[in-house]
Amino acid sequence: MRRNRQAKILATLGPGTSSRDAIAALFEAGADVFRLNMSHGKREKHRENFDTIRELEGVYGRPIGVLLDLQGPKLRIATFVDDAVAIEKGDRIRFDLDETPGDKTRVGLPHPEVFQALKPGTVVLLDDGRVSLKVIDCGDDFADAEVIAGDELSNHKGLNLPGVQLPIAALTEKDRDDLAFGLEMGIDWVALSFVQRPEDMAEARELVDGRAAVMAKLEKPSAIDMLDDIIALSDGLMVARGDLGVELPPEEVPGLQKRIVRACRAAGKPVVVATQMLDSMVDAPTPTRAEASDVATAVYDGADCLMLSAETAVGDYPSEAVAIMDRIMSTVENDPLYDPMAADAEATSADAISAAARQVVHTIGASAIVAYSVSGATTLRAARVRPEVPIVGITPKITSARRLTMTWGVHSVRTEDARDFVDMVNRACSVSKEAGFVQAGDRIVITAGVPFGTPGATNTLRIAWVD
Repeated sequence: MRRNRQAKILATLGPGTSSRDAIAALFEAGADVFRLNMSHGKREKHRENFDTIRELEGVYGRPIGVLLDLQGPKLRIATFVDDAVAIEKGDRIRFDLDETPGDKTRVGLPHPEVFQALKPGTVVLLDDGRVSLKVIDCGDDFADAEVIAGDELSNHKGLNLPGVQLPIAALTEKDRDDLAFGLEMGIDWVALSFVQRPEDMAEARELVDGRAAVMAKLEKPSAIDMLDDIIALSDGLMVARGDLGVELPPEEVPGLQKRIVRACRAAGKPVVVATQMLDSMVDAPTPTRAEASDVATAVYDGADCLMLSAETAVGDYPSEAVAIMDRIMSTVENDPLYDPMAADAEATSADAISAAARQVVHTIGASAIVAYSVSGATTLRAARVRPEVPIVGITPKITSARRLTMTWGVHSVRTEDARDFVDMVNRACSVSKEAGFVQAGDRIVITAGVPFGTPGATNTLRIAWVD
C-alpha cells in the first residue's frame, strides 16, 4: 500500500462514507489521513468510524492518521417565523439577543460578544457572504444594519465579521467536551477552528497535554498578523479557505495561501490546504479543469497535505475524488518543473544532519532516506529539507507513526525499538526493502538521534548498503 507520491490526502468522513467498505475504498484510492468533523454527526457514529479505521489499519498493516476537527465558535443567527425571508438591497434589519423567531425586519443573534465588537460601518456577512450588510447603529444588545447585497436568508445561517477580532475564545464548551471525547478514543491530530491569537493555541496545547498533535486552522484574517507566533505553538497548520475566503476579498486568498505554506515550510511544520479543492465532484464524476489546477498549484507550492471535505463526506463520488486527487498529485510530482523547495537549514546540528542527508542522497544516488525517530522529530526534519527520494519514517511508537501520516514524503512504519546502533541499521535496510522502496544492492541514507529516545537529538548520518 505504498503511495507513489509525496504529498498526502486528508479525507473527511460523513454520511456518505461511514461504512467499513466506504472507508476502505477511500484508503485504497489514496487517503492517508481521515477527518472526523465535530460540526456534524453524532459521537456514536464518529466512534464507530474511528474503530473502523483502527481495524483497517491492522488489515492493511500501515499506520492511518485520524484528525478530530473541532467546531469552534461558529456564529449563527437564530430562526425566522417562516423559516426563511427574502431581503433586498436597501432593506434594514435589526439583530438582537431575542431568540424569538424573526422576520425580514429583525432576527435573533444569540452572541452578546458580537455586539461588543460592532461599531457603525462594520460589514456583516451572512450565509458565506451571500448576504452582506453594513451596521448603521448598534448598542450592547442590538445592531441595526442596511442590506448591501441581498438574497434569501434562512434559519441558523452563519455570520462573519471581516477584519473584526472578537472577544471570544477559540474553544467553546462543546469543543472541550468533543476534545475530551477524541482524546479518550485516541485521535492523532486535533484541529482548532477560528484561531485568532497565539493564546488560543497555548490553551489548546495545555488541554491536549501531548496526547495528540495540535493543528491551527487559519480562518480569521486577524490570525495572519500573528502567523509566526501561531506556527510556533502549533504542530501543523491548515489553510481553511472557506471562512478565510468569506472574510477576505477573494483576490487576497491565493497570495495568503502561498504565504502560509511557505511560513510552515520554513518552520518544518506540516501544512494542509483545504476547502473546495474538487468541489464540483460532490455531484459530478470528474472535476473542473480549474479545480485540477487548484490542486496542482497547492502541490507545486509545497503543501504537505490536501483536504477533501464535502467531496468525500456527502458527495456522490467519494473514492473517485480521492483517486483523481492522487493522480493530479503524482503527475505534478513527476513534472520536471516541480521543485518542492528545501527549507533553509537552521544553525543546529539536527538541521545540519538533515541537510547533509539530502545532499548525500543526491551525490551517491541513494534510493531512500530512512529516518529513525521515537518522537518523529528526526523524520520531520528529514521532510523539511524535501529530499528527492522517499523518506521511510521508522518509529517504535504507533502514536508517532500515525501523526507522521500527515507529513510530506514520509512512509511511516512502526517497528520494534532498536536494541543498538547495528540493529537500527539492519532494521532500516530490511524495513525499506520490505516496503518496496529499495532492492538488494541499493544504498540508503539513515538519520537518527543517539542515544535513542532523546527527542529532537538528530546527530547521526549513516550510509548503508541493502543486502
